[in-house]
Amino acid sequence: MEPRIASQEEIERVHSPKYVDIVKKLSINPEDRSMQPYSYGLGPGDDGPGDNPIFEGMYDASALVCGASITAANNVWNNKEFKIAFNPAGGLHHAMKEKASGFCIFNDIGVAIAYLKELDKNIRIAYIDIDCHHGDGVQWLFYDDPNVLTISYHQDGRSLFPGTGSVNEIGEGEGKGFSINFPLIPGTNNKPFLNLFRKTVPKILETYAPDILITQLGVDTYFNDPLTQMGFSLSIYRDIAQTLKTSAREFCQNKWLAIGGGGYLMTVVPRAWTIFLANMLDVELKNELPDEWIKEVKQYVPNEDTPYLLWDRGDKVEVQYLSHPELALKIIEYTKSLIEISNEKYLPNLVKA
Repeated sequence: MEPRIASQEEIERVHSPKYVDIVKKLSINPEDRSMQPYSYGLGPGDDGPGDNPIFEGMYDASALVCGASITAANNVWNNKEFKIAFNPAGGLHHAMKEKASGFCIFNDIGVAIAYLKELDKNIRIAYIDIDCHHGDGVQWLFYDDPNVLTISYHQDGRSLFPGTGSVNEIGEGEGKGFSINFPLIPGTNNKPFLNLFRKTVPKILETYAPDILITQLGVDTYFNDPLTQMGFSLSIYRDIAQTLKTSAREFCQNKWLAIGGGGYLMTVVPRAWTIFLANMLDVELKNELPDEWIKEVKQYVPNEDTPYLLWDRGDKVEVQYLSHPELALKIIEYTKSLIEISNEKYLPNLVKA
């Protein structure tokens, strides 16, 4: 599908007109500091946090990402030929109503959700975020909305940006009970996470009964990612994708809008998203990589370990895990406690809805 640039009106459904106007003006004149862009999370070095640099054309670039997510959302919702769509360029889940954050200028996920709500005011949307960083921007945008259920699985905010996403962040007002968080201990690997994921996602979605599932598929949970401290191997993404696809089919009217997200290893992100896309398309892949791609990796990403398989078996992760048995036991017991919290705290709130 050919994406389009989101209109200013569409973007302003979740971002303030003042913030959008500042992004637009800085996009034309990146050197202009008269608007104090650092107050809005924009600008490198001494002028801001450094994670949202100002650059020429940033408005159109960010609006195009939003437009791509809108295009995907519209086709999943309105086009009978589409049940699943994937926008790997999106997933900018940190952007706030009036502030850029964490490499995110406009929140394309929020814009797509607002677009769907404009099409049908009664639509019920379930949003699942598996990025290693808490999906704070999406959560806060819909924190008081019972028709948008946000669910985030992420590294505990006490050890990682943005520092939010505790089990006590459950929504407010009419939206109380419709924000769900599963903060994870650093080092959590495949087995305990999959146990948690498989025992919570289907139950939550079945109870909430959404009309569509939206997911943010950040893959910075990989064990060697330079910005995070989780312990996933690539094989886990096959299992996560299967759980999401099955849940979308059984509990979400068979409508699934998948969006990209974080990931900071050039040798990992394309493999992980290939695994996700293949699952969406019911394509069986061999565990191998094209020779030409391997050559390019050696040439352009010499600082990363060269992969020779599409997915790894997690041997390195298991060795690290078993070398710290006390931590391994702690993680297993903790993820079990999160399942109990889901059953005893989260699900009853959804039943009341």
